[in-house]
Amino acid sequence: MRLVMNEPVESMDRPYARRWWALLVLCLSLLIIVMANTALTVAAPDMTQDLGLSSADLQWVIDGYTVPYAALMLLLGAIGDKYSRRGALILGLVVFGGGAVAGSLVDSSAGVIAARAVMGVGAAMIMPATLSLLAATFPRAERAKAIVLWTATAGIAIAAGPLVAGALLRDHGWASTFLINVPVAAVAIVGALVLVPPSKATHHSRIDYVGGLLSVVWVGSLVYMIIQGPHFGWDAKAVTAAIVAGVALICFVLWELRHPRPVLDVRRFAHRRFAGSNLAVALFFLAVFGAFYYLTQHLQFVLGYDALETGIRMLPLAGAVFVGSALTGLLTPRIGMKITVTAGMVAGTTSLALLTRVDSGSTYGNFVLPLVILGLAIGLALSPCTDAIMGSFPEAELGVGGAVNDTSIELGGSLGIAVLGSVLASSYSSHLSDAASGTKLPGNVLSTAQDSVGAGYAVAQKLGEQAHQAAQKAAVTTDPQQAAQLKAQAGQLADGARQMADAVGSSFSDAVAHTSVVGAVILGVGTVLVAVLLPRKGREAASGKGDEGHETAEAPESLEGGRPEASVASRKETAETPSA
Repeated sequence: MRLVMNEPVESMDRPYARRWWALLVLCLSLLIIVMANTALTVAAPDMTQDLGLSSADLQWVIDGYTVPYAALMLLLGAIGDKYSRRGALILGLVVFGGGAVAGSLVDSSAGVIAARAVMGVGAAMIMPATLSLLAATFPRAERAKAIVLWTATAGIAIAAGPLVAGALLRDHGWASTFLINVPVAAVAIVGALVLVPPSKATHHSRIDYVGGLLSVVWVGSLVYMIIQGPHFGWDAKAVTAAIVAGVALICFVLWELRHPRPVLDVRRFAHRRFAGSNLAVALFFLAVFGAFYYLTQHLQFVLGYDALETGIRMLPLAGAVFVGSALTGLLTPRIGMKITVTAGMVAGTTSLALLTRVDSGSTYGNFVLPLVILGLAIGLALSPCTDAIMGSFPEAELGVGGAVNDTSIELGGSLGIAVLGSVLASSYSSHLSDAASGTKLPGNVLSTAQDSVGAGYAVAQKLGEQAHQAAQKAAVTTDPQQAAQLKAQAGQLADGARQMADAVGSSFSDAVAHTSVVGAVILGVGTVLVAVLLPRKGREAASGKGDEGHETAEAPESLEGGRPEASVASRKETAETPSA
């Protein structure tokens, strides 16, 4: 047996024997790029204190990863299709690991942001490669099961990130959350060489670099605007980014409509199944990432759990993802993706609706049911959508298909953190102002506390420390009058600390409830739109879907510009599917 797997999957006359082991490598690669973001949410406080990060610095430490990640996926997915999907995966893992090493060594905000941006470039190679290699390696009859496991991995990574980071932060600094990616990336590289067969499009014309570069500009500008505007205000940078995104998007669509071999045929979005699946993915991750953003803060700051304890308490979400994924694997072939996806989105809306009941007296027990329902919703909704998106592309464009799916995820997640994060910040500031209106706290203290829940508790802690210092001075002074003044000052500061802590906790809890209302409304309206867009199971079968709810001829010749490889791939995959 050869140590390195060199036989291209396209040349095999039967399904690859070690394809499930290959899937393990692809899922491992996916795991680290999703965890790279979720782990940072619990490492952020240590990083902020150690590097002296401002709120703007911290925001770009998080989002410096997102901008190149979202912007580059479509172009890099097309390049992987043409030259080597496995090569794109391995190169992406090398770049990602290199960025992680750099991130662990730097000692400035600019250095960390740059390292995160490099990791984002690596992730933009890895993410579409995992899906395109999965689709190329598995016959259509097994592809849905493989995608279920791929989707479950993404859901589990959302919850596992804080758990792994919390365990590391118990005994190590924040740099360990970067370094943990390095050995995992090394194992994935070895696994890719040994277990994942090489793959590329058997027929692929020249890459539409103009369309690819336009996609980089409009997606990158849009994500930048989504981050800059809500968090830092609609200044000249945000407005310019919005204009650039709009102009570049129009140019992209016009160019792709006229190009004989577009990097992405935008006519696909006229198909209800494809458009509905992308909308469902984007809206779902808007809700998931937004909810995750404020749930982890509530567990850490309001309920007082440390990083590891927070990660452990997110495990019900991970377990429910497994259950939901198993259910969708059983239900979708029987009742069709319209019902399972709609049910998943209804469950997600229900989860957010339950979070509207959060108040200052809420305990962790009040979060368990919403977390479980949200996990079930992820498992139910995302696998069928990903399968439908990937099934809409011929063999020559599997990398592009993966990039489209992953771009929907990133745009939705960025919007979720930006929109729901902005609502959260505004609501928290307003509630804190009302809660502190009857106290004697100085205006500058209140203004600082309104920046974030972390800043609020930091103010309360500082007031408590000042009260302790004043009490200590009162205990050792020999002047009775001065001692009395110091005791009075200590009492006032202690009262202020308690009032501030109570006001911050209740204000943030109220803000979580208010933000959950907004999230539930957005996802609820999105559920109706998706339910209208997705065709019924009968229509799926009538338009060329097989018994298992997957497309057998997804790329009509009119959409593919007459590409011969589209029909060849379709016939090959149809032949691999067992007859009814």
